[in-house]
Amino acid sequence: MANPKRGEIDAVIGGETMTLCLTLGALAELEARLQAGDLNGLVERFAEGRISARDLTSILGAGLRGAGHAITDDDLARLAIEDGLKGAAEIAARLLRATFGGAEGGPS
Repeated sequence: MANPKRGEIDAVIGGETMTLCLTLGALAELEARLQAGDLNGLVERFAEGRISARDLTSILGAGLRGAGHAITDDDLARLAIEDGLKGAAEIAARLLRATFGGAEGGPS
């Protein structure tokens, strides 16, 4: 079960409820994978609202690995997510809000 105070969320992925968390290591992974440079670069990128399917896979994969799941982005990409792309985007948005906050200036 997710602990919101730790920035964790729960989501149904591949028919299974899984916990996601963007730990410091997961954020470092995202910085490198998305070539954001730093945390400000990540926040700016997400705040623009222009996120590709590959970005969604990277965000969800990093969040799953941050919560302890041994899953690759390729394996994640094969799993069904309820509501497809829209559902994946909603999970990513919830994860980013849990990590960075959803208040002024934070990604939505």
